[in-house]
Amino acid sequence: MKEKKQDETKIMGFLGEGTEFNGNLKFVGSLRIDGLYKGKIESETVLIIGSKGKVEAEVFVNHVVIDGEFSGNIMAAEKVEITSQGRVKGTIITPKLIVEEGAFLEARCQTSNQIPHPGHEVLEKLEI
Repeated sequence: MKEKKQDETKIMGFLGEGTEFNGNLKFVGSLRIDGLYKGKIESETVLIIGSKGKVEAEVFVNHVVIDGEFSGNIMAAEKVEITSQGRVKGTIITPKLIVEEGAFLEARCQTSNQIPHPGHEVLEKLEI
């Protein structure tokens, strides 16, 4: 029997505006955050930070789209997209970085296929 593959573009989770969450978060499928999140995020899929979202975290994902505010470290295996509304402070390590005109970016950026895993010592050196 064939196993069904998860549709990574389908939003499977949502933290809406007015929601606050602190802690470690792991998910399958795409997750959208429009509330306030602080902690650590791990996934092999897509994280979307909506226009009302404010995230302070250490992030290990495949792909992240930032339309709101982000502060912390991002390790993305595929790419990071920062929209014209996005605001990012921290460290980004990814093979592809897309920054739209008008976005705010105050970060150390490294384009690399060598993405550190959670707990890797490289992250300690990159902390700001």
